[in-house]
Amino acid sequence: MISIDEARGRILEGLSPTGAETVALAEAQGRILAADITARVSNPPADVSAMDGYALLAADTGPREVIGEAPAGHPFPGQVGAGQAVRLFTGSFVPDGADSIAIQEDCTRLGTTLTVNESPRPGQHIRRKGQDFAAGDVMITAGARLSPRHIGLIAASNTPWVAVRRRPEVAILATGDEIALPGDPIPQGGIVSSNAHALAALVRACGGAPLILPIAADNRNAIATAALSARRCDLLVTTGGASVGDHDLVASALAEQGMVLDFWKIAMRPGKPLMHGRLGDLPLLGLPGNPVSAYLCAVLFLKPAIEKLLGLPGHAPTPVAARVTADLPENDLRFDHLRCRLQTAEDGTLEAIPAARQDSSMMRTLAISDGVILRPPFAKALSAGAKVNVLRLDFMGL
Repeated sequence: MISIDEARGRILEGLSPTGAETVALAEAQGRILAADITARVSNPPADVSAMDGYALLAADTGPREVIGEAPAGHPFPGQVGAGQAVRLFTGSFVPDGADSIAIQEDCTRLGTTLTVNESPRPGQHIRRKGQDFAAGDVMITAGARLSPRHIGLIAASNTPWVAVRRRPEVAILATGDEIALPGDPIPQGGIVSSNAHALAALVRACGGAPLILPIAADNRNAIATAALSARRCDLLVTTGGASVGDHDLVASALAEQGMVLDFWKIAMRPGKPLMHGRLGDLPLLGLPGNPVSAYLCAVLFLKPAIEKLLGLPGHAPTPVAARVTADLPENDLRFDHLRCRLQTAEDGTLEAIPAARQDSSMMRTLAISDGVILRPPFAKALSAGAKVNVLRLDFMGL
């Protein structure tokens, strides 16, 4: 068995980023930027007023004559000279000749005569051209995951189309005579398969495009035919059939089709029977059949793999510190992942409440968990109140 870190490294090593595609800015939220965004305009495009008030010369004394007004979008066509002022509003272009803005609260106006009760400093209340950014500035560099804030900035830069990484196409193949997709007839002695839909949702959450393949029966021809239908995808994920039982046929079926096996089995609980290889140019990730095992392996290995395909580093999820609320026994040679709920104690400390049962088939326990407690190989027994590291599934949106 190899370690989790080694397995992740070997999976990521064989992946290359997808190509770029151009999408409308309105469709770019959450996508990975494939090329730098360069401003096409300056912001502000000219010196503009930051307040409602009057554009004038700060050095003037005495009353000013109001010679016009310039609402936002209607610049004043003339020039402000000594003893003159122009009525402005927030966002109005500052007319030539003026060097400051007197806010309206500091002024008294009678007809066209303006008395400034508190003179502004030169430059006061003026937003200079390009104060936010100038035309030609690099706004956002390639590799950023575009947030709503990024979208607003790109819009302000007058960029209607952006180059983003193509969503990686991830084929998901569930195997087994005993399983049926939700809503399909359940075979005698069978169960409903949750893996394909859970994994598809995770793929979407990570920025990929899932393709759920029909369930493959427990025979080599069915598995090979289904896998070969995914040749044009960026990654093939199988669930089930990766262990050592007589009907665990994925490895042998795909070996007959030329799959090169990289590794099989990792020192992890749940999730020991993890398989990785290549079927020609198609990377393969074989997940266990137990739903909790499959899902946690997806968090630890499939999520970073999708990120690598998107041109991101594909780092391991970052744990946070918490205080465990129950005693934990010592651990064996496999890295353990204990499902837990999280709460904040009165002293502000994050507390991890481990689930009473950790069976790898219990999806309900996983669904109500906020994270998993990390127990390294050969970790010593811990008493309630001890510090543990936790992966927050809720923070990852998973």
